[in-house]
Amino acid sequence: MIDNNKPVEQGDDSSLLENLVFRLRGVECITSKSDWKMEQQYTDSYILLVMVSGEGNLTMASKDYRLRPHTVYVCHPGETLGAESYSKHALEMYLFRFALFCDTDDLHREGACVKKQHLSMREREIPLYFIEQLKILCESVYRLWQSNDKLERFRCQLQFQECIFQILKNRYPFAENEQSQPSLETVKDYIDCHYDESLTIEQLARMVDISPKYFVDLFKKTYGISTMDYLTEVRINQAKNMMIRSNKKLRDIAYQVGFNDEFYFSRKFKKEVSMTPTVYIKSRRRKIASYTTANIGQLLAIKVMPYAAPLHPKWAPYYYRTYRSDIPVHLSAYRRNQYWQSNIETLFETRPETIISMDNLDVVEKEKLEKVAPVFYVPSEKHWKEQLQLTADFLGEQKEAKYWLQRYERHVKAAENRIKQDWQSDRFLVIRILKKSIYAMSNRSMAEIMFQDLKLTPAYKNKYLVYNEKITLEQLARIDADHLLIMVCQEEETLAYWEILQHSIEWNELKAVQKNKAHLIPSDPWLEYSPYAHWRIVDELINLQSGNSTK
Repeated sequence: MIDNNKPVEQGDDSSLLENLVFRLRGVECITSKSDWKMEQQYTDSYILLVMVSGEGNLTMASKDYRLRPHTVYVCHPGETLGAESYSKHALEMYLFRFALFCDTDDLHREGACVKKQHLSMREREIPLYFIEQLKILCESVYRLWQSNDKLERFRCQLQFQECIFQILKNRYPFAENEQSQPSLETVKDYIDCHYDESLTIEQLARMVDISPKYFVDLFKKTYGISTMDYLTEVRINQAKNMMIRSNKKLRDIAYQVGFNDEFYFSRKFKKEVSMTPTVYIKSRRRKIASYTTANIGQLLAIKVMPYAAPLHPKWAPYYYRTYRSDIPVHLSAYRRNQYWQSNIETLFETRPETIISMDNLDVVEKEKLEKVAPVFYVPSEKHWKEQLQLTADFLGEQKEAKYWLQRYERHVKAAENRIKQDWQSDRFLVIRILKKSIYAMSNRSMAEIMFQDLKLTPAYKNKYLVYNEKITLEQLARIDADHLLIMVCQEEETLAYWEILQHSIEWNELKAVQKNKAHLIPSDPWLEYSPYAHWRIVDELINLQSGNSTK
């Protein structure tokens, strides 16, 4: 949608209300009595999340929020969002997809869209005084949306307008809501400032005058992490800063961030960061930029932490979650580096020593990239092991590459021995759901890990490599795979089709579905061709074999 060209004064909500049109496009009621997760997905609509009960985490447009009751969250078109619950209490949430228009000169033109900064849409998190009336309205909208009656669907749109009214009427400033738990926030701030001291649960609980047991539960419920894990996270992050910005000895750094034992500090650091403090220091003093996510997977395998790398909660979720605090310069990974010009501008400003990139860039992009710093291009057509060795040779990390490959072979062998106990004669098919179609697929990563390294049997034409071959449900039934690995594109049209597909008779008659051997798999790490991603694919398969799958 295109913003309306007519300027409107920011903040003048009352003048906009009479001209706003909210057009409902879809509604979901999300309930769960246990852990729940919504994978990062792209949206081309506005999304309104109404939290009724439960708690969790939400990531919108690369920013993290805490899901809490009596709160509404707004996601804009062209952004991504994902969420998960961690509360022991039941989750209840309504998700509305809608378009927002400014009904002024051109009533029928969809491009006459109200600007994002207007009205409540400029707020991402809207706490509410009351939710009871809004909850009743949400239930009504959800029920009416299921109706096939045109009048009822029209009434549904009116009820959604009433929902918006209730949100605007009952909202209050976020800052005021924050004061509802000043004591716990004070404790968190205290940890941030006094991480170098010997802090105990008893001491922190006394600060807010509650029992240690209740304090532990409340802190975990509020922030999604235990108190001691949060303290360790703060200490490790402070240690990282000291390692980068000073030449202090590890012993001194350990003491200054609150560890009395240098060796215990080293063990905790390796557990949290996946490399020793010595290796971390070495990698941080080299300003090496990773230009693609695959290059991140190559560098981490040889224990080189990138100075700059593309990160995004949807298109590079693992690296974003795990390493965003370790990588100083964040490049855009939006839609797999769609906006490469801005990344090159960022690299120009930060001046890395070396850039590692895959070679499948166009000529113009290469020319601009090479003006920033020396570039080593990793050949895309090479096997991932050779890609790793070439990268290691260029950076002088041959020993690390050799060591990693030895560990990988042991990891695969152990996985193969474990998997073949249950899957020795089973036939596997990977399918991709996109829009309203089903595709058989097996990219290089899937083919090499599943059908070569782990020696699983392909079900589709006995082919290892399959690149998006469209198939029907009838063909899927004839293939008769023992296991289906299902990748569902996380966007609105596909998710709607996937919901319909799961309730169809043809789908539920598939052997793999009936035997509970239809497993959902995420795009990450399955679409990335790199050493680090392949290690994680092996782990994913072990988890599936252990029964951690989704029908």
